[in-house]
Amino acid sequence: MINLSKAPRLVATDLDGTLVRSDETVSPRSMAALKRLAASGVIVVGATGRGPRLLDLCRNDIPSADFLVMAQGAFVYECRYDDSIVELANRSVEGELIHEALRLIENEAGPLRAIAEPAAADRPLSGDAMPNWPWPAVTLKVAPREEAFAGPMVKGYFVSDTISGPDLLAVAKGVVDADKVTVTESGVGILEVCPVDVSKAAGIQVVLDKFDIDWDDVLAFGDATNDLSMLRKAGHAVAMPHAHPWVKEAADELAPAGNDDDGVAQYIEELLDLL
Repeated sequence: MINLSKAPRLVATDLDGTLVRSDETVSPRSMAALKRLAASGVIVVGATGRGPRLLDLCRNDIPSADFLVMAQGAFVYECRYDDSIVELANRSVEGELIHEALRLIENEAGPLRAIAEPAAADRPLSGDAMPNWPWPAVTLKVAPREEAFAGPMVKGYFVSDTISGPDLLAVAKGVVDADKVTVTESGVGILEVCPVDVSKAAGIQVVLDKFDIDWDDVLAFGDATNDLSMLRKAGHAVAMPHAHPWVKEAADELAPAGNDDDGVAQYIEELLDLL
């Protein structure tokens, strides 16, 4: 039985590790539950760290979403009515600021693998070799860092061969100037350096402002540390059973099952019975 005091006006869900299964698919059950939720009049938002080059993949994974918050909140897209997309937010950061953060973090943590995601769509993601890159749909180019981190960026990706993502995040927060960039961790072992003040909560705020909705009327699902901003602000926060301890601590309750067993769908099905 879910522990929800009132029906939400907006439901935001993380994708990878929350809605998307470990085989990188979304189940028909989850698709159906979200479609019913949207049809009931609740605004559905997919909130992800995935960059704008993965917009089509996100739309495929959560086609019932009225809005997509991407790149940790730097990009917000409206996709409510047809196949057209309306961009509501687009934030970038100068590559030299990410490069500076990289030098500071490496001084503390040791050598890292680093990839830059340029804001210009015609430039590939580039930087160090990244053997375990989780997004085969996005091609990486090996290039010198000075070249890779030149110009406006969506974000930078840093990986350590010896330090976990959350531990690397703790190191980064101790040395990086928060007035220049935002550091977060994606849940797949990758530290991400984003534009200042970017977060999933900031991206969702764009949608809330559009409809004059308060955070008290938001239900949010997540599993990783990059979900903390929206979980802490949501009127009701649900963590996946396998979530990071920080996420479980921030949540009001746990989903009835993990992402491989349709935990979000199970919760939404119970919610729909209450609407």
